[in-house]
Parts: sequence; structure tokens; C-alpha cells
Amino acid sequence: MTGAAGFIGSTFVHLLHRDHDIVVLDKLTYAGRRENLPEDVELVVGAIEDRDLVLELAGGADAIVNFAAESHVDRSIADQNAFARTHLIGTGVLLDAVRERKVGRFLQVSTDEVYGSIEDGSFTERSPLDPSSPYSATKAGGDLLVSAHAHTHGIEAVICRGSNNYGPRQYPEKLIPLMILNALHGDPLPVYGDGRQVRNWLYVEDFCRGILAVLEHGRAGEAYNVGGPDECENIEVVRRILELTGADDSLIEHVTDRPGHDRRYSLSSAKLSEEVGWEASVRFEDGLRRTVDWYRENESWWGPIRSGEYREYYERHYGRPLAS
Repeated sequence: MTGAAGFIGSTFVHLLHRDHDIVVLDKLTYAGRRENLPEDVELVVGAIEDRDLVLELAGGADAIVNFAAESHVDRSIADQNAFARTHLIGTGVLLDAVRERKVGRFLQVSTDEVYGSIEDGSFTERSPLDPSSPYSATKAGGDLLVSAHAHTHGIEAVICRGSNNYGPRQYPEKLIPLMILNALHGDPLPVYGDGRQVRNWLYVEDFCRGILAVLEHGRAGEAYNVGGPDECENIEVVRRILELTGADDSLIEHVTDRPGHDRRYSLSSAKLSEEVGWEASVRFEDGLRRTVDWYRENESWWGPIRSGEYREYYERHYGRPLAS
């Protein structure tokens, strides 16, 4: 499993590690941490662009699940190079290893953002890819590489496109953990534009169950959407977090909107439900409460982050330091 010391990947490892022999390949950038993984899981520190290392690790593997990603749109707008290396070059290296080492199955973990924005209805797997940022453009490019290798070389490859994930161990540059920690510390909550961007929220454990279903039962060469059960405007998410943390509405601070900010994402999971029987089990109200409780109770996890590189990133990005 590549990139599995991060948020979604580590959740997937926790789901599977008791019943499978897992090797994690992770570069341990700012969002990847050894402590996210169970102690009994082998971690190899390295990049998926490292062809020799990937070929060595792929020998004898039953499957490769690719979670490796530079995951934050804002960072891709500031500097796209790392995104191209990981999402395009790195994915290509993994696909070459699948063929050369005869790996039985390859799963590409992707995102709803490859479809762009939608005003009404929901994207299906037949919707055209129309990415809006360097992040989503390079993710779409990786998806197309996977599809091309499945078509040209006949490899057993599948793609999972998830909607907006949230839950424990998510790096606090993302909306929900950022707002939770700022609310707990009395810092302003920076909301892009009017905050009325709509997102389809998916609890991370539900996404990981969907990934496992596709890994085991998905048809080779196919993509599967994994959408959350609830949609919500960003500003409403922020208000719910204020209620759950006991913080005051006056902490909300509207800031300049992100360039090219997609207005609404929505995924249909009908194909996944019909073919393998997957359904989301955690509604947003319950999942958000669980997530707030986890961050409230796990300062040992987020404390080092808020005192490190993240503080510099935050000040650079929002033009003000964290107050606490």
C-alpha cells in the first residue's frame, strides 16, 4: 500500500492489518506519519517514483493499492510540481511494476474532483473528466494512465473515486480538522468566499470499506464512485463545528475565495451499490460528532503538527499567524 501513512491510507491499513501481510511504502511528507500505522505493519520510507525500490517491493505482492497523493488543492495552486511527480510519474512507475512483477491487482485511489463542479444531480462513472485545479488535473491524469494500462496491457486495475472524506487523523489543513482545532483554540475560522460551496461528505471508514469492496469484487478496467450519504454547504459545516465545540459564531472570518473554487461536488454510488452491495453507514451528523470528539481527545496527535511546519504554512496561506 503506497502513501498509507496518511489519513485515508492508514485507516485502510487499520481495517485490514490483522488478516493480511501489509507493506506500506510512504515518503513521510508533512501529512504522513509513522504513528498513524499499527505497530506490527512494515513501513518502507521512499517515493513511488523510485523505480528500483518499487520493483523490489512489488515482487510477490498480490495487490498494490495506491493511496500516494499530494492531497491539498491550495498547495497545488502554489506549486504544482510535486503533484505532477506523484500523481503522474509515480502512478506510471507503479503500473510498470504491476506488469513486470505480475502483480495480481492494482487499485487507484482517486477523487470526485476529477469530474469538476456540477450544479444539479450527481456525477456517474460515465461523466466526463473536467478537473479545475492542478491537484485534480494530475489526479485525472493518473486515472487515465490506469485506464490506459488496463486497456492496452490487460492488467487487473480498478479505480475508486471518493467524495470529501473526513474523520480521525486528517491533517488540519483540510476544512473539518482545521475548523475543529481553530474552534478549540479560539482562533478565527477562515471560510472561503461566502462559504456556500456544497460538498458530499463521506466518513473515512465508509470510504475504506468501499475501497475494499472494489479491490475484492470490482471489474477490471472499471472506475467506481464512492459517495457520501449527505451534502452540506461549507458554512453549515463550520456552524455545526462551532456548536459541537461550544465556540462562538463571531470566530467565523470570511476570506478571499480560492482561485477556481468548484461550487458543488456530488457523486452517485449506484454502480458500486448495485455491483457489490456497498452503502455508506455513517451519516454526517454522527460522523462529525465522532470526529470532533477524536480531535478533542487526541492532543498528542495534533499538538506537534500545530507547533511545527503547519504554523508557517497557515501564516503564509491565510496572511495571519495562529493566535494560540
